[in-house]
Amino acid sequence: MRKMLAALSRLLQGPAAHRPGAVSEVARVVVASRNYADFASEATFEIKKHDLHRLEEGPPTTAVMTREQGLQYYKTMQTIRRMELKADQLYKQKIIRGFCHLYDGQEACCVGIEAGINLTDHLITAYRAHGFTYTRGASVREILAELTGRVGGCAKGKGGSMHMYAKNFYGGNGIVGAQVPLGAGIALACKYFGKDEICLTLYGDGAANQGQIFETYNMAALWKLPCIFVCENNRYGMGTSVERAAASTDYYKRGDYIPGIRVDGMDVLAVREATKFAADHCRSGKGPVVMELQTYRYHGHSMSDPGVSYRTREEIQEVRSKSDPITLLKDRMVNNNLASVEELKEIDVEVRKEIEDAAQFATTDPEPPLDELGNYIYYKEPPFEVRGPNQWIRYKSVG
Repeated sequence: MRKMLAALSRLLQGPAAHRPGAVSEVARVVVASRNYADFASEATFEIKKHDLHRLEEGPPTTAVMTREQGLQYYKTMQTIRRMELKADQLYKQKIIRGFCHLYDGQEACCVGIEAGINLTDHLITAYRAHGFTYTRGASVREILAELTGRVGGCAKGKGGSMHMYAKNFYGGNGIVGAQVPLGAGIALACKYFGKDEICLTLYGDGAANQGQIFETYNMAALWKLPCIFVCENNRYGMGTSVERAAASTDYYKRGDYIPGIRVDGMDVLAVREATKFAADHCRSGKGPVVMELQTYRYHGHSMSDPGVSYRTREEIQEVRSKSDPITLLKDRMVNNNLASVEELKEIDVEVRKEIEDAAQFATTDPEPPLDELGNYIYYKEPPFEVRGPNQWIRYKSVG
């Protein structure tokens, strides 16, 4: 602290104080000195009470967040937000093609969930998957390169927006609701092999009325599978509001005989605490949990949906102004002396640079060669031939 104050004094008194950029340098010294001296190490926050189903006790209504955790959550959510905005830009430039479902607005869901589980746990989701791909370990470069169909993508340019993978992350699935039985299968494997691991199986409110989900509930409850079924309720399944699509919008009660929790999905701490609670429930052998996250997407269902034909621009703006997950976290940190506005702005600048660098890579990296088209159909199988667009064109598949 003394060294930093001495440096500040020299800057203010010496000839360097009059050169361009001296003020910003002074500001950086002030921020740096606050990093070590004035900030609180942690703070306790009240969170919205969770609605419970078949549970006598639920997650806590207070949460402790350290300064380091807050900075990490903030940077991760900002990275996902900026990455999705860059994907929007690249799509409109026709650099990204095909299906593309953006996650901006829902960042607290994936960041809060990741903070409540272990990296050795498993996760599978639907096609709005970019955020989870990042929190599970893929880099921004790999995600944007996958969106642009380049060889440096996390699926080598062959999966695109809906089919991204990382360690213990099983996609990215394009068929509505189809990932839910797969998630129960992953949870069955965790139980079968006696591992202290769980699977989080995510789906949206639009998929919540599918029969295969209720079949999966039944099997998971019978076998007491360590599975958290997570319904990301962003209020609109494609272009249909939940009130028009579902006779009951209490998605956390849909498991009937399975305990359920309804959570404020715009609050990263509420999501974290609920996930920890549900994970402990599953690990203790009590079986599955249904967790509904009430959230909101800012973009349309996909890039082909302008998102304002079934809801008003005023509604979107109201959610942004009152419930934005990044703004909520930022205000908590600044108001409780866990960070300064200047420090968070520096993170914003750093994130923007990372996104721009990743976008540059994603637009210059080569596309995968045609002779790799048939590769990775099967895992660890001997090479075999795959028929191409006609009977005379053949590709070799290597596992």
